[in-house]
Amino acid sequence: MKNKSIIDSTLHFLVHNGFLFTVSIMCLVHVVLLLMTLIADVPPLIFFNILSVIVYLFCVILCKVGYIMPVYISILLEVTIYSALGVYFIGWDSGSCNFLFSIVPIIIYFGCFLFKGPKRWLIVFFLALNFILFVVLYTLFSKAVPVFVLAAPMRMTMMIFSTFVMVFSMIFYNTIYIYSSEGEMLSLEQQNEQLIVDANKDTLTQLLNRRGFLPLVKKRMEDTNEHFCIAFCDIDNFKRINDSYGHECGDEVLRNISRTIEKELPECDVCRWGGEEIVVLLKDYDFDTARQAMESLRTLIETTPTVFYNKRIHKTITIGLVEYQGDFESAEEIIKTADERMYYGKQHGKNIVIYKNVG
Repeated sequence: MKNKSIIDSTLHFLVHNGFLFTVSIMCLVHVVLLLMTLIADVPPLIFFNILSVIVYLFCVILCKVGYIMPVYISILLEVTIYSALGVYFIGWDSGSCNFLFSIVPIIIYFGCFLFKGPKRWLIVFFLALNFILFVVLYTLFSKAVPVFVLAAPMRMTMMIFSTFVMVFSMIFYNTIYIYSSEGEMLSLEQQNEQLIVDANKDTLTQLLNRRGFLPLVKKRMEDTNEHFCIAFCDIDNFKRINDSYGHECGDEVLRNISRTIEKELPECDVCRWGGEEIVVLLKDYDFDTARQAMESLRTLIETTPTVFYNKRIHKTITIGLVEYQGDFESAEEIIKTADERMYYGKQHGKNIVIYKNVG
């Protein structure tokens, strides 16, 4: 696990510092090439490698200040020019053309970061130019005698080095592309999951809303072996609380009652139906147990005031309770029945649990 964490941290750093890492590696590559050309005594390439090192050191500064496009163009131009000069001065067999392939993943990976929409055709354009240059160099110089004829060991060393750079580039950029793609997919999945949760929850109370609650009741009804009860709760005189103490106080009362219901009925699904109305799905409750639970809840809410800016706000709720016995055709119907019982309680004293049909 520790090794995996180190790998993840390293890849995360490389994904978010890709340009800086790239120009640093390119600078190092040209330091090595500078040493090789010094040993081989190829003055034009010695001069160009010194210039390349300076360019990449300057690109490091550009990366740190956020100027990425000039860095991207500098990489493409520098590698293209060096490949052409390398093939011309030290021959096709030196492997200088391999550097053209080493920038293919750079063209694609960073091009997708820099160019959006129709501008992404520039990536295709750069790839096409890269391939055309390779064909031109092969046609003109694959059989030509170079300006500087290298000794066989040096020529082989430069070929091996350029091949290594090409393979490293392919592996590295494919690795960070896969890692960043997986990261984006995971992030999207998490965002989608959060959106689903947010769409099914009330923002004020963090209770379920109707969209999240109704499917749970319907699912419960579909299983004929399941029994349950529905309690429809309404805060008494809620408008008076808002008018007397303000809507912020009303919101706190609503949140406080919601937290109390969730704490007292942790195995139940609780929904803010709308306004000051809260509906509870009492799973696996028989009617007598549900009635006792609702009476206890009603008493607790009545005797536990909500504290709001040193004010003790007393509140009560009226509850309509219904047991599901297979005699309801829809979730909406059973909830409506509980609502009607609650409404009857509102009309006959409030702060009461109504559990029988009335009228």
